[in-house]
Amino acid sequence: MGAAGYSIEAVESAAFAQMAYILHRPDRGDAIVVDPGFDSRALLRRLERLGKAPAAILDTHGHVDHIAGNEALKAAFPDAPLIIGRIDAPMLSDPALNLSLPFGSPIVSPPADRLVDEGDRLEFAGFSMLVREVPGHSPGSVVYILDEETPTLVLGGDVLFAGSIGRTDFGGRPERDFETLMSGIVAKLLPLPDDARVFPGHGPDTTIGQERRANPYVREFLARAKPGGA
Repeated sequence: MGAAGYSIEAVESAAFAQMAYILHRPDRGDAIVVDPGFDSRALLRRLERLGKAPAAILDTHGHVDHIAGNEALKAAFPDAPLIIGRIDAPMLSDPALNLSLPFGSPIVSPPADRLVDEGDRLEFAGFSMLVREVPGHSPGSVVYILDEETPTLVLGGDVLFAGSIGRTDFGGRPERDFETLMSGIVAKLLPLPDDARVFPGHGPDTTIGQERRANPYVREFLARAKPGGA
């Protein structure tokens, strides 16, 4: 359990090494599930072991590896609202948009129960979180920032990784999407405290301070943005 009074459990799906998360407080029977991936059985087993029921299912974006478990979670917990950013909502029902069609296994998700936009605030399972739109990896990627926790907690999807960033070559405009993604990271994530914990959609967790100091994409983009930069 974290010092702030919560626990966060990661469930990795072998396909694409995608990370789903269960966020919960020890004194409550509900939880938040983030980005249910392909291994929905493992996710459901973990919830059962913890004795938690989802109060909400949050998708950071609409790519298949982050929504493949939506159907199983909604079937098991139909009252838990499925939430995604408004711009990425069409990806839930379109295998071409969510990138499952090119892999030969078209997948669709149940429709969202709620669509969120920049600046919205959600309250579930004893947590309050701010929604920030950071497109580039997908048209409408969002991050969920738990800014009332100490330290701040970022459920970041495929925006900012430990030592890397999300891919920007899915939309057919890689240079433009790279600029969009980096601009969003700089404007909406880097102002967070150095100790803000980032839990990404792939790989280990990190902190904003670590990525500001050592992430090569961030460092290069910031250097280029400075007056007189290359």
